[in-house]
Amino acid sequence: MNPKIKLMLAAAMAWSAPLAAQDAAVVTAAETAGTPDERAAAMLTQMTLDEKLTLVRGFFSSDFPPAGYSAPAEGRAGSAGYVPGIPRLGIPAQWEADAGLGVATQGGAADKRARTALPSGLATAATFDLALAHAGGAMIGAEARADGFNVLLGGSVNLVREPRNGRNFEYAGEDPLLAGMIVGAQIAGVQSNAIVSTMKHYALNAQETARNTGNFVIEEGAFRMSDLLAFQIALDRGRPGAVMCAYNLVGGLYACEHPWLLTQVLREEWNWPGYVMSDWGAVHSTAPSVLAGLDQESGFGLQQDDWFNAEKLKAALAAGEIDQRRIDTMAHRILRSLFASGAIDDPVSAGNPIPFDAHKAVSQAGAEGGIVLLKNEGGLLPLEGARRIAVIGGHADQGVLSGGGSSQVYPEGVNAVPGLEPTSWPGPVVYYPSAPLGELLALLPDAQIVFNSGDDPDAAAQLASEADVAIVFGTQWATESVDVPLKLDGEQDALVAAVAEANPKTVVVLETGGAVLMPWADDVPAIVQAWFPGRMGGAAIARALTGAVNPSGHLPVTFARSLDQLPHPEEPREGTTTYDEGVLTGYKWFDAKGHEPLFAFGHGLSYTSFAYDDLQVRPMGHGLVASVRISNTGKRAGADAVQLYVSGPDWPEIRRLAGFAKVSLEPGESKVVGIEVDPRLLSVWSTGNPGWTRRRGDYTLSVAHSSRELVDSVTVSLTEEHLPPEWRPAH
Repeated sequence: MNPKIKLMLAAAMAWSAPLAAQDAAVVTAAETAGTPDERAAAMLTQMTLDEKLTLVRGFFSSDFPPAGYSAPAEGRAGSAGYVPGIPRLGIPAQWEADAGLGVATQGGAADKRARTALPSGLATAATFDLALAHAGGAMIGAEARADGFNVLLGGSVNLVREPRNGRNFEYAGEDPLLAGMIVGAQIAGVQSNAIVSTMKHYALNAQETARNTGNFVIEEGAFRMSDLLAFQIALDRGRPGAVMCAYNLVGGLYACEHPWLLTQVLREEWNWPGYVMSDWGAVHSTAPSVLAGLDQESGFGLQQDDWFNAEKLKAALAAGEIDQRRIDTMAHRILRSLFASGAIDDPVSAGNPIPFDAHKAVSQAGAEGGIVLLKNEGGLLPLEGARRIAVIGGHADQGVLSGGGSSQVYPEGVNAVPGLEPTSWPGPVVYYPSAPLGELLALLPDAQIVFNSGDDPDAAAQLASEADVAIVFGTQWATESVDVPLKLDGEQDALVAAVAEANPKTVVVLETGGAVLMPWADDVPAIVQAWFPGRMGGAAIARALTGAVNPSGHLPVTFARSLDQLPHPEEPREGTTTYDEGVLTGYKWFDAKGHEPLFAFGHGLSYTSFAYDDLQVRPMGHGLVASVRISNTGKRAGADAVQLYVSGPDWPEIRRLAGFAKVSLEPGESKVVGIEVDPRLLSVWSTGNPGWTRRRGDYTLSVAHSSRELVDSVTVSLTEEHLPPEWRPAH
């Protein structure tokens, strides 16, 4: 029978015959036709209530933890979650994996799968390169598909409001445009593999202290122009199939039972058609969560309240607390995302080979693009003339550090530095087997390179005093579930100070989860920010130090000089935190308060030099487009992140990032680049007349090397304009 005729018959018979009589007319998911919404609707007409309720409840897939819980046998071992499919209708299971930085593993040693780790989210944001972000997402999606996963729990777009947040390394910085664009590109890359990506953690999930109970308060207009704008841009760019709501409370309501966030903003204003899943254990009710807009409770077994089990949902139906239409809507949204992504038409299977060599190249390219040369006095780098080099600390003879928690990706082979505490959750501490020392030895075969662990600062200083150049590797381990001090681990600051005193030509390479204080910054001529650099981080760092690659990363976060420069210098705390700094995240706060940062947002040096000229700005649609000529005025090939900032009338910020472009140039080469300015970046949020209002007046657009290093500016006069909340750019 023609599938379309069969589909029509099934839809007509769905409510007029018992299930047994429908079997002869069953249309499987793959046989449906039409839009994703039409295909989802066709499936719903054939589904029983129990089948619909199957889709809205997910299980934890690992036997570790908790004690006494047995993961479903059909789940993928060591994965994050599993939602049963409906074989009768050809609806596949949802196999879910944590995959912000690569395909992660949850569980005991027997469950560990070796996969390719990208650099941290902040490292990817530091590239200012949408193509690299997309390629990284595509690589993750390809490895997930090879493992048989069709839903990936990535797309982390929370703004860095608290620089001590233990999960900042998973995120994409402090600016909503940069974070939204980078994460949107990653999401699109993941979903290019015909699987679903999430966008998370929605919203205001900015610290790990009290992450399950903390209440975060912010004025609506500031919320719309900062954290929510980052999510909106990522949604516009990536079109994720799912959004994961966060653990925390927002304005007194849990994020996963928040009607304003889940329904008014996400559905009614942003017109997003996918499904909302909870973070693992973030649900606190049945009917209130359903009515707020939550579609799927995830992770039963890790936290065992089980609010969306069939019995509780049927009881809520019977009591009139929810109605059948809401259940249908929940199931429809899940099915629609599975159809829209291609997860139904191109189903996954487990156990496929992974091209590790090719994927390592993707990871290395991301690490090289994200390394930031913070300081380079006297042209100490690259290491071209040094013959005696002391390499000190950071386990640089063995590997590079990674961040911990649910995003942890395990390398093929071994943990290069096993046994470091903690060895269990939120660890283990993992070093990828890409040793900077070995890579330096290979790139500088004529140099004498000697390693010292740094455990004894006096011995390290003695070695440094005998070298032409000393390189100190400073590390800060960060992980989910705890926040971290804004400093290097242990006594490494004292180690750096001792080495710098012994050798005035000291380079510091930082492997950290984010910004750290640097009490020794004025005493060393060269500082390199390598972040958590991923599986091939050692090779990337060595190539940057030697000049085999020209550093081109720019900071996605501001580096403070001291804690008292922060909006909240006190440590993250329990209870309620009010973000009274509002829209002034990161560099905007520093600008407004007149603080001089240690290193500004957008800062990044190079081994060559770049000049900008001929800045022009013209209207385009509701926004603007700027063009500028960038020239490589140095003697090396290199890439630069051209940044465009805008200032407007009576804004709370002095300036905001309005656009950027990554450009590669040979020595002496010039290119003209165009940078579009989203009209939301020219506007303020209007609460009285909801939407984006551009005020009448003069707007100054500046091309810049960083938020503090403006090169050229143009002023344009604009009329007043109002855009509705649902406005989005055409892509």
